[in-house]
Amino acid sequence: MPEVTKELVLSSLSKVMDPELNRDLVSLNMIDDIKIDKGNVSFTLVLTTPACPLRNKIENDARLAVGAIEGVNAVSINVTARVREDQKLKANSDGKIKNIIAVGSGKGGVGKSTVSVNLAVSLAQTGAKVGILDADIYGPNIPLMMGITRLPPTKQEEKIQPAKAYGVKVMSIGFMVEEGQPLIWRGPMLHSAIKQFLTEVDWGDLDYLIVDLPPGTGDVQLSLVQTLPPTGGVIVTTPQQVSIDDAYRAANMFEKLEVPLLGIVENMSYLQTPDGNVVKIFGEGGGAQLAELAGVDLLGTIPLEISIRQGGDEGRPVVIFNPEATSAQELTHIAQSIASELSIRSYKS
Repeated sequence: MPEVTKELVLSSLSKVMDPELNRDLVSLNMIDDIKIDKGNVSFTLVLTTPACPLRNKIENDARLAVGAIEGVNAVSINVTARVREDQKLKANSDGKIKNIIAVGSGKGGVGKSTVSVNLAVSLAQTGAKVGILDADIYGPNIPLMMGITRLPPTKQEEKIQPAKAYGVKVMSIGFMVEEGQPLIWRGPMLHSAIKQFLTEVDWGDLDYLIVDLPPGTGDVQLSLVQTLPPTGGVIVTTPQQVSIDDAYRAANMFEKLEVPLLGIVENMSYLQTPDGNVVKIFGEGGGAQLAELAGVDLLGTIPLEISIRQGGDEGRPVVIFNPEATSAQELTHIAQSIASELSIRSYKS
């Protein structure tokens, strides 16, 4: 029986493709720590994101390829992930924050914060290191939606310690003002706050920092780009025309600020009644229309569901507390799509 060698294993794996990157696993440096004990082969498969939607396919293809080598009796694969960093951020954040995802909208009330929270929690559930920055200075809802009310204590002369919930590090102006207190700030104060949240908070090592932007286009968006340019942006809209018109302005803002638009999320797409009927309360097709106008993908359509509203009010993200809900499954899919798109773009840049 022929001897099984490392070279044979690598040769077989060099024929296994990552379907999204359209390159083989070996040239992508996704194979590590090959060990051979007689006919037993083990190795580590290093994915480009722990949220990879094609994880099972890639793992199965790799197992079949190595298992087909003459003399191989068993194949053991350890699957891990190494998220690639945005090169623009590497210098500015000392490589600690690998990717920043800015979530924006043209107008308020479209569920932007709900999407931001569930994206962050969904990514953290895969094992990614995730933070969420509530940059919606005038309407900081993230603490309520994450079920936390205060920051942990910070020692003098140390960086601000973020709160943590559901495996996600959290920072918000909402921790620093009394409930119901209005913030009447001009541009310079906004810029100072955003800069402090990005550079003076002890985020540690993050694969993804989700930034929940205020609706519209304005000072906070400019401050974010000037301090740490986002890796990509996501626009949340509802299907109705007035939301589409405003959201298109937000999409154009990302373009003018040279922030790549990753895709569109349509929220409140439809309501499914107990008898199974689907009601399009806000119309239909708006998200697809906006995606076509902006030249990007429609990442997903999220229905109106009681569980997603309750989750926001009670600090219980739907992707954790009701994962079988259609909204939770769609949000999980959206998070995977965004992570995949960032991986693809990192290899093209």
